[in-house]
Amino acid sequence: MTIAVPTVLTTSRKQVEPALRAAVGELDDHTRRVCEYHFGWVHADGTPDGRTGKALRPALVFLAARAIAEDGPGTVRAAAAVELVHNFSLLHDDLMDDDTSRRHRPTAWTVFGRPAALLAGDALLALGTNVLVDEPIAHTAESVRILSSATGGLIVGQAADLGFEWRHDVGLAECLRMVEGKTAALLGCACALGALTAGGDAATVSRLHAFGRELGMAFQLVDDVLGLWGDPATTGKPVLSDLRARKKTAPVVHALTSGTAAGERLRGLYQDPEPLIGSRAELAADLVRQAGSRDWAETECERRLTAAYAHLHTGGRTGPAVDALTELAEFIVRRQW
Repeated sequence: MTIAVPTVLTTSRKQVEPALRAAVGELDDHTRRVCEYHFGWVHADGTPDGRTGKALRPALVFLAARAIAEDGPGTVRAAAAVELVHNFSLLHDDLMDDDTSRRHRPTAWTVFGRPAALLAGDALLALGTNVLVDEPIAHTAESVRILSSATGGLIVGQAADLGFEWRHDVGLAECLRMVEGKTAALLGCACALGALTAGGDAATVSRLHAFGRELGMAFQLVDDVLGLWGDPATTGKPVLSDLRARKKTAPVVHALTSGTAAGERLRGLYQDPEPLIGSRAELAADLVRQAGSRDWAETECERRLTAAYAHLHTGGRTGPAVDALTELAEFIVRRQW
């Protein structure tokens, strides 16, 4: 069965957006405006805009629920909670990374200032929990625990990512642990919450959680590759910004620890105080490739995807929603190779 992934994402966005708008609508006027701009609902002057994110995480919530049974009474709220926490992380990431572009327009902090964007991110984080407890149901406490655990992992991962910028001894294993917190934790959370709201038992929720976590690892590896060699016109984000910030993404750490001549040259560039811009940034990206690290990242991505499918299909689980989860995973990994 062929699933139209863009249709799945569009449908998920339509399902979750009313809950997101209702939650954001509870904020004070200025913070609400920053959040509405960040979500793509309005321009900076408050006039309507039609830009929106992909709604990948809400789609995972809905599809994971349908892989078990049907959307439960808390599925929309769970999808909204995950998307709110995700956007909290985006607002803060843009600040910490000094990124000036997201979704093909200026980031919120460049428009409204750093303090306003920081507080808007904090507000979205608080709203994430609020939407789960607005109408308590049987699994509310467990839903909050899963979301809180993922948020904690996300924060730990982001802290590690920032700390790596100033270290010269980052190992590949700890880099992958950082990715598991920063990116994979929330995708795992989305799938677990979907299964939970549909009445899945503990073992089923755990399997869907593992599927999302492995998919999240593959997702971040794709992002890391696109950050080095992607097309900004397509991705909506500036290319080589991670290198300019001397971030130690997984492909970079693989190159730095590869023992190759290219890896040693890259180490020299990373330790040199001269800014990594222009041709120096382009050279650094090429050295990552020469060290074999782009090939490694693509191979590791495939390995993680295979592991995700193993969790998804445990027990012979089949059906349209399982097919949709499979095709959505393929879409994520193949999007811009």
